[in-house]
Amino acid sequence: MNVVCFIRYEIDPFQREAFRRYAVAWGGIIPRLGGQLLGYFLPHEGSNVEAWGLVGFASLADYEAYRARLKCDAEAQANFEFAQRERFIRREERRFCQAVAETLAVAA
Repeated sequence: MNVVCFIRYEIDPFQREAFRRYAVAWGGIIPRLGGQLLGYFLPHEGSNVEAWGLVGFASLADYEAYRARLKCDAEAQANFEFAQRERFIRREERRFCQAVAETLAVAA
């Protein structure tokens, strides 16, 4: 994993459970379509409207191939439609970061 897609969500705090369901669904979809799911994160302390998803890829080309597979996948499309129908995501931003491999998953 060289590239991490960092997704920042602004969510409706009254629909936290709907966002959790959305994130759990990606837990099966993302790895099946070629992404390395690092995790989804709900707000806990402080802001109650900011959530995150982190997905790793070997390269931006691998990310683009993954995005193409998403568009053709029925389960992925159903999850996108769930989010649009329920309107629990108010805003979504994507940023791409380079992973520092020596710092990933360092145990305490």
